[in-house]
Amino acid sequence: MHEMGVAQQIANIAIDAIPSEIENPKIEVLNLRIGKLAAVVEHSLRFCMEIIAKDTPLEGARVVIDEVDVRARCKSCGHEWVVEGPAFRCPACTDGTVELLSGRELEISSLEIAD
Repeated sequence: MHEMGVAQQIANIAIDAIPSEIENPKIEVLNLRIGKLAAVVEHSLRFCMEIIAKDTPLEGARVVIDEVDVRARCKSCGHEWVVEGPAFRCPACTDGTVELLSGRELEISSLEIAD
């Protein structure tokens, strides 16, 4: 389960992002953007985040996940579309030379820290 390592990295980055002048910080909401191709199982990540967050400013934080669609652009005709199946062929010209525009993201989009 690589989600434990992912959760640890997310926690480290989130905690490091807390401004140093805030005393006893408490993160209330952790907003994430995760692409459908990132190979992260959402319920496993949430479970791991609960474990990792214990006794840290992240403990009890609500984790909000924005799932990012897989978007592609055809290198032949320039058509852009949301990929919805296993085939990566352009629906406009059927060429298979495509560029992925999104879907592999794994990022913290924002933190909400209690006053």
